[in-house]
Amino acid sequence: MKTISLPLIISAILLLLQACNTNSPENKVETSCCNQKFEENWESLAKANVTPDWFLDAKFGIYAHWGPVSNAFINMDENDRMQGWHGMRMWQKETSNFKHHVEQYGDPAEYDYIHLINQFKPTGFNAQEWADLFAASGAKFAGPVAMHHDNFAMWDSKTTRWNSVNYGGVDVSAELKKTIEEKGLKYMGSFHHAFTWKYFAPAHAYFTVNPEDYDLYTEPHDVESTEVSERFMEEWWAKLKEFIDVYQPDLLWFDWWLENLPEADRKKFLAYYYNKGIEWGKDVAVCFKETTFPEEVAIRDYERGRPNQPKKQAWLTDTSPGAWFYRSNAKFVTPNELVDILVDIVSKNGCMLLNVPPDPDGSIPEEMKYLLAEMGAWLKVNGDAIYGTRPWTVFGEGPTRIASGGHKIEEKGKIEYTNKDIRFTKKSDTELYAIVMGDPEKEIQINTLSTQIGALNNPIENIELLGSNETIVWERTDKGLIITAPKNYPTEYAHCFKITLEGYKERGIGGEDG
Repeated sequence: MKTISLPLIISAILLLLQACNTNSPENKVETSCCNQKFEENWESLAKANVTPDWFLDAKFGIYAHWGPVSNAFINMDENDRMQGWHGMRMWQKETSNFKHHVEQYGDPAEYDYIHLINQFKPTGFNAQEWADLFAASGAKFAGPVAMHHDNFAMWDSKTTRWNSVNYGGVDVSAELKKTIEEKGLKYMGSFHHAFTWKYFAPAHAYFTVNPEDYDLYTEPHDVESTEVSERFMEEWWAKLKEFIDVYQPDLLWFDWWLENLPEADRKKFLAYYYNKGIEWGKDVAVCFKETTFPEEVAIRDYERGRPNQPKKQAWLTDTSPGAWFYRSNAKFVTPNELVDILVDIVSKNGCMLLNVPPDPDGSIPEEMKYLLAEMGAWLKVNGDAIYGTRPWTVFGEGPTRIASGGHKIEEKGKIEYTNKDIRFTKKSDTELYAIVMGDPEKEIQINTLSTQIGALNNPIENIELLGSNETIVWERTDKGLIITAPKNYPTEYAHCFKITLEGYKERGIGGEDG
């Protein structure tokens, strides 16, 4: 039998320890490498692999706003696809939500939110169909809105009776986890229940809530109260922890108002979840809004918005093609708008999380099926310019820009990109993509790639249009890269040109003739 010398064993151990203690920002260690335990402080949590490779490569994910609130069939204003029914307004007499609830069900003191929960009948929900649609759309991660502001768990919860098994007879989260992961997608869940404290506060002002139902409505408190109770925090954490332990999500996404909860509890959650990732042997990710976490410890999310320039750390946009939940006269954006939003996001080091609002019974509306199919068809042709890419030196050029970055940019007016708007991504130092966000006319002029500008220093070897066998005619001049418009385009929306560059070379380094 061969033996291994003690010095060799010691050397191997020292090398392993050295690798595991390397946490430079440029080369963060995978959380599973050394079984490193994270402590409940920002300094320790900043050592986590906050933006794992799978997230950086994915670019596109899907979640679904669905639950008892979907039973509120409010009509949307003709030109407003953003707003709609909001539960906290159903007890405020001056709101359209109150009037609608009275018309549909009756006085909300008698027909309260529990009445909506009793109407929840997920007879059209088909987890396999959902997963098939999500995968066909080109999404790389997906999952349910696990708990919205209404405190209703879309899983078989043992921490609250208000769940989709007791009211609906189906464990939505479990069924989706199975089918989504079978499709090779990462699994996520979103949590909005920090805002429950504010969401149900108007109910206590409108009628006397039965104390037995405080586990749904929370304890009585003033509408303006921002200081949560100890019971609320215990229940908030119990639900979140249960979902983590049972469903082992790859990503957890949080809505706003979490920043109002005690900082110690936020640190406790993050340390617990990152340490669970180590236990499971996988890299997990957390997305947040507002000031919930420092950007060094989690991924910032922009609701219906995005930065107006690239950011060093990857970020996320959550958006919806229409209202967040089902609306009886829903209006949706076009596939072209969705593609353009995705392209702009990816060029700035971002990722898009798209909402799919099912019908009240859990079936996906035909309009959404069409949008998802169109997204998938476009990504099947142009995915090389999106998946696994990183931002280039310049994110883009053209007349259409966002004046300022931030939340809810999309609500300030429709952003229409033109054939003069171009966005860039890169796959490597020799693979650059120029994405033209409209149908070019006779030629495409990319000013950024001019010989007079130092953005592109390496010679171009070849240019091709993704999805096309047509030979691309091009010339690089002091005015820009001039591409003769192809005769045909493989897709109806943004067009992706792959630019192959000569690798960087230096001569005379080894003493040879230059």
